This record gives sequence, structure tokens and C-alpha cells, in this order.
Amino acid sequence: MIGLAGLLACASAYALRFDLDGTMISATARITPPELPARGDAPVSINSVVRVKTADGSAPPPLSEIAFNVDKHGSIDTEGLPVCTMAQLAGTKPAVARKRCAGAIVGEGRGQADVRLPGQAPTTIESPLTLFNAPPKGGRPTVIAHAYETLPAPKAVLVPFQIERIQHGRYGFRVEIQLPEIAEGYGAATLAEATLGKTWKRGGKTVGYINAQCAGGRLQLFGKLSFAEGSFFPGTLTSPCHDVR
Repeated sequence: MIGLAGLLACASAYALRFDLDGTMISATARITPPELPARGDAPVSINSVVRVKTADGSAPPPLSEIAFNVDKHGSIDTEGLPVCTMAQLAGTKPAVARKRCAGAIVGEGRGQADVRLPGQAPTTIESPLTLFNAPPKGGRPTVIAHAYETLPAPKAVLVPFQIERIQHGRYGFRVEIQLPEIAEGYGAATLAEATLGKTWKRGGKTVGYINAQCAGGRLQLFGKLSFAEGSFFPGTLTSPCHDVR
């Protein structure tokens, strides 16, 4: 049973906080800059932070999927943007991956996980997160998320996902990310923080990977976190914007 513990508004985004049977989950989303045209798109970036912890310090439930529906008042532009493949990233540490596919980076962040190996004290591992533009699949923009585990053995973790076009009320894009086991099943994510967005020059003009316009004074995202044991956490996140005329 999911109970809403709080809904906090701040100047640039909404934060959702839930208590899920003693597991505390929070999520924030912010789209910048807030000053956007009422018509026509301008480059933006999306920053999201998800935190998971338990009230009694026990192991949090493992996340199995993160899904987002994103506001339809925008677009994804990959024309002229370099791509990076799974083969190029396989077995790489974060610094090597970023150097090898520098032009394809469309987002960066960090992740943390609670790891409880048999016979060992609980510990926290942390990794940079890097999001790379990958070759499209079925005409859909594709992203590869890269992270690096250190327990129980060093390993690059690669998670590909696609950006799907949808028609669902306020929403025009959908992303579903299937999360792999952490630390061979002995770990659970406690923090996922990333900023997605990139600008570059094309024909002398600055263009953006993610673009948006301001409609109704807000841009909106619907997110759903699903856990391995079957529980889930849904929430609507709204980032205010201002028309630039």
C-alpha cells in the first residue's frame, strides 16, 4: 500500500515523497531554463533525482524498472550527433567510456547502492553515470546508460533504453528503463541522479538534444518506480516555465 507522505513545492520543481511500508522514496525533476518560447522549441536539460532508503536501516527493496512519460510540448533532436555502441562501452571504466565516446555524451550523473554481501558488513558503492546517444532502433532515439560496479567484482554496467513517441493526453514521450541486478543481486539502488541534455552547433545554429516550449506555465512528467517484490511508486512532477514572447 502506497501512502503519500508529502508534496513539497519549490521555486523550480515539485518534489514527491512517499512512504512505502517503511521504505522512504523521494523524487524531484527540474527542466531548465524556465524561460521558454510559447511557440517553437528551445534547448533544455532535465535533471532528476531519485532517493530510496529505509526507516530502520535495513536493506531497501531493489528497483526493477524506472518509467517516465514526458510532456508532449517538445522534441528530441539527434541529427548530426555522434553515436556510441554497446561494443565500444563493454568492459570500460567511466573515464575510459567518456573519453572513447565523448561526442555522444548526452547526460551525466551519479548513482549509489546499498550492498550486503554474505558474511560482510553493509557498504555503499558509488559510480558516475553517463548517458550516451546510441544508434536508433526502429526509428526511435536510443540511449545507453553506463555505470561501474566495484563489488563483488569490478564490472561495467550497460543499460540501453529507447525514447518512444506516444499520444497520451499531456504526454508525448515515454521511456522505460529495465534495471539489472546490482552486485549480483546483493545490492539495491539508493540514489540515481542525472542531468540529460546537450547542445551543439549545426549550420552555425545552436541546437539541443532535448527541446521544449512553454505551454500553460509548466512542463510535466509522470514517473513510476517499480520494485522487484512487486510494489510501485507513481507520481506526477511539474516544472514551472515562463513564456518568452
